[in-house]
Amino acid sequence: MSLPTTDVKTEDLIAQAAKTKQLIVQKFGGSSVSDAEGIKRVARRVVDAQKAGNEVVVVVSAMGDTTDELLDLAAQVTDSAPAREMDMLLSAGERISMALLAMAINKFGASAQSFTGSQAGMITDGIHGKARIIDVDPHRIRTALDKGHIAIVAGFQGMTRSTREITTLGRGGSDTTAVALAAALEADVCEIYTDVDGIYTADPRVVSTATKIDRISSEEMLELAASGAKILHLRCVEYARRFGVPLHVRSSFSQNEGTWVMPSADDKITIQEGVALEQPIISGVAHDRSEAKVTVVGVPDIPGKAAAIFQVIAKAHSNIDMIVQNVSTHGTGRTDISFTLPIVEGADALTALRAAQPEIGFENIEYNENVGKLSLIGAGMRSHPGVSATFFKALSDAGININMISTSEIRISVVTHADLLDDAVRAIHKAFDLDGDAEATVYGGTGR
Repeated sequence: MSLPTTDVKTEDLIAQAAKTKQLIVQKFGGSSVSDAEGIKRVARRVVDAQKAGNEVVVVVSAMGDTTDELLDLAAQVTDSAPAREMDMLLSAGERISMALLAMAINKFGASAQSFTGSQAGMITDGIHGKARIIDVDPHRIRTALDKGHIAIVAGFQGMTRSTREITTLGRGGSDTTAVALAAALEADVCEIYTDVDGIYTADPRVVSTATKIDRISSEEMLELAASGAKILHLRCVEYARRFGVPLHVRSSFSQNEGTWVMPSADDKITIQEGVALEQPIISGVAHDRSEAKVTVVGVPDIPGKAAAIFQVIAKAHSNIDMIVQNVSTHGTGRTDISFTLPIVEGADALTALRAAQPEIGFENIEYNENVGKLSLIGAGMRSHPGVSATFFKALSDAGININMISTSEIRISVVTHADLLDDAVRAIHKAFDLDGDAEATVYGGTGR
């Protein structure tokens, strides 16, 4: 597998790709295949990649808002749809996209075959709605490539090995499908196509002067993805880093060079003598409106109670993000524990906690969906003092009140009121001199 290195310019990487036959996995999001014209535009791009001498595998999302429309339909039918049937329903969106794209590719003179996730060998666990990939057997894809076909794969879905049930991978599932296939096929690169020209220092829909990043480390990209940046999902980046898959994020609406997600120093990047090694202090600002805040009020402040709370959450298959425990209230022997989790998992978590209330002995639960998370990410934070001071002063000057704070070596995250989130993003972006000279181009859609 050919990994991009810091002593090679991105233009040189493309030139190298043109000289030798490569296996390329391309992923196109819903905004790229939102209608017939979009599908035909993608088909031309895929055919051009094969004509350049490459083997091409394409992973597609559902068209436009198809998944949301299917969810709305299910809600009109029932408010308690079985998880198995929801997966059967939602997996249909990607199957529509893959078949239409294969038809368009064949119309343009190339040969394409489409495959569902199960046909492509995506083996998952049995958790419907948010299954995880446990194995990939791409022999049918390899056979199609050997016969000269372009392989089109439905993203976001797989199949359990024992029961052969259809599953969906949850948020970011198509990105994860693409990276998993790239790893299994030992692809040279996984190209993630979206409706912006790459990864920006902030969401260009919120900060119009956000600057495109040419290269970013997988470590920083993991923090951005975990903090709500929509361009790549956390699971996708984790998978790519684990298996050494180079990611190239670019727009399906232009031929512009995108952003390379680079391996870390542990992944044996070669350094050319004379090339500056200093990284920017800050890589970008991310925000997230998809989380809710839960406060468990009046928890007995004795060993084991926090563990009991989070064991309940784990059994409900809810993912915890930020956690804050208050100092025990004087004289009461009780404390409050607050945490954030995805809004879509809030109802299950609350039900599980309320069922465990008599055993754990807390007093009450407070739940708030009207919150937003803001994160500042940069590997340079490790060696540059004053980042936190600048961060919190900028929020103070903008009149932004903070509810929760969480940090890592290369990230500062806060939770604030959802209505203040956009103003907070712009204030932080400006405070760290991340604004560019021109407005970023957004071709449409939502940035995936």
